[in-house]
Amino acid sequence: MEALFVFLKDNPFLLLFLTIGLAVWVGRISVKGYGLGMVAAAIVVGVALATWASTYGVKLQLDNFAKSLMYYLFMYGVGLRVGPSFFNSLKKDGVTFTILAVVCSALGLFLVVWMSKLFGLPGGAAGGILAGSQTMSAAIGTAEMAITQGAYKVPAGTTTEAVTAMIALGYGITYIWGTVGIILICKYLPRWWGVDAKKAAMEYEEKFGVPNLDDAGLSGYRPAGLRAYRLENTQTAGKTIAGLRRDYPQYRILNVVRGGESLGASPDITLQKGDVVALGGRIEDLTANMGLLGPEVPDPKALNIPLDQAEILVTEKSVEGRALKEFRYEDFAGQLQVIRLERGGVPIPVGADTTLQRLDVLFVAGLKSAVEKVAAVLGKVARPSTATDLLTLSVGMIVGLLIGAINVPVGDFSVGLGNAGGLLLSGILVSSVVSRLRFFGSTPNAARNILEDLGLVTFVGIVGINAGASLLAQLTGALALKIFLVGFIASTIPPFVTWALGYHVFKINPAVLMGGVAGARSHSGPCREAAKEINSSVPWVGFPVGYAVSGVLLTIFGYFAMIL
Repeated sequence: MEALFVFLKDNPFLLLFLTIGLAVWVGRISVKGYGLGMVAAAIVVGVALATWASTYGVKLQLDNFAKSLMYYLFMYGVGLRVGPSFFNSLKKDGVTFTILAVVCSALGLFLVVWMSKLFGLPGGAAGGILAGSQTMSAAIGTAEMAITQGAYKVPAGTTTEAVTAMIALGYGITYIWGTVGIILICKYLPRWWGVDAKKAAMEYEEKFGVPNLDDAGLSGYRPAGLRAYRLENTQTAGKTIAGLRRDYPQYRILNVVRGGESLGASPDITLQKGDVVALGGRIEDLTANMGLLGPEVPDPKALNIPLDQAEILVTEKSVEGRALKEFRYEDFAGQLQVIRLERGGVPIPVGADTTLQRLDVLFVAGLKSAVEKVAAVLGKVARPSTATDLLTLSVGMIVGLLIGAINVPVGDFSVGLGNAGGLLLSGILVSSVVSRLRFFGSTPNAARNILEDLGLVTFVGIVGINAGASLLAQLTGALALKIFLVGFIASTIPPFVTWALGYHVFKINPAVLMGGVAGARSHSGPCREAAKEINSSVPWVGFPVGYAVSGVLLTIFGYFAMIL
């Protein structure tokens, strides 16, 4: 084995990607649906390899430049993801969930700092415990930033390497309960509180028309349709398309074929017996009034109507706060289907009573003309692109690094956002601007996920490798138990307080609040499990705002956990 570790030491790129590959593999291992995930697994694998190598006298070490670069890419990616939601949280509808996120995050920080001092934990432990107990891996980077900026003074008798190793140790020990605990809490909190969340979800669905998105992914049901009918009803023949629309506003005539020629659907066309009419509308309407036109026919010419799909960014102030059902009498109603709605990059359930907010993104499919009309009413149409605007990426990174270079002298050290904080802020600003303009700065979700996933797992893996050699000298059973207890308490208490505040003070629907608590801990897993538990997608309604706010706060709090 010594020869293998010497070989890895001499080939750092092999060591790095071996760590990443093993982390992904270990992260996929689960017991009853629960596992470490690749990020937590990366620090475990990195520490394990470095510690194992140290028993043979081989010290594995990776370049700090690569570690910093990957972390900076990750932080910029996080900013891109949370930007629109972060600014939406400042609006009236988001204030409640913003308060819950602030309370949950701040209480977690307080408990970690207070109990770390109470138990006399070594320097660096608090930063790692915050990152692990709150399942915010990015906080590892800001905890290390406190060391490099000089805000955290390394205690006499220890080293920077030892403090960094303690950050990794605190994270590794507390992350498992941080993940499993919040899932169990969000899933069963209503039951422990004596609340029927399933009933609350049904009431919310009935009131706001929210469907359950967790039903079968593929379904034969389509809410709208397009069919062709041969006109044989003499009472309908002789009417103009505009006249038929006045009598039956639930239908849309999209094409008329007469004598083998397509006439289109001009409002002044007079319908004649024998015409083949392409009729669009909701399924319940198309299956009613069956004799209105005549028999259904499979006429490809009548149904040969251009279709389109697009993402529509809501930018018009006039539609903000309007429910989707208020558009049912517009010209485009019945001619397209809302496939999904994203708010701050997070899909939320869509129903007839769902209200629009600025910077929402509607994914629609339907007639090309209808897509253009709805885009004109709501805002701007954007076509999905697989290309990444690297110029905007570069400019955003430069702006972030310049922001991070701004430091304010405080005593004998300087305080600033640092490169990581500057890039987080830059990403938020860039994504907010791009979401408004949409003609530049394209960063597809897949590209952003690469920034986040590869950036974070690489950074955490390198932290584990560089810290591993120092852990054997510090790790004892008593220390591990103290770290776990601090993490357990800091992970468990804040969600209960957040729930009590949301339920008793803000009177939030319990099903929505389940997602609000998950968002306040910036973790999608608990929201997903809560939705499964009550068989409803309602928890996702309360998730996006808290997710964005707590994601930013907990990242920053890694810094404060070190200096408080």
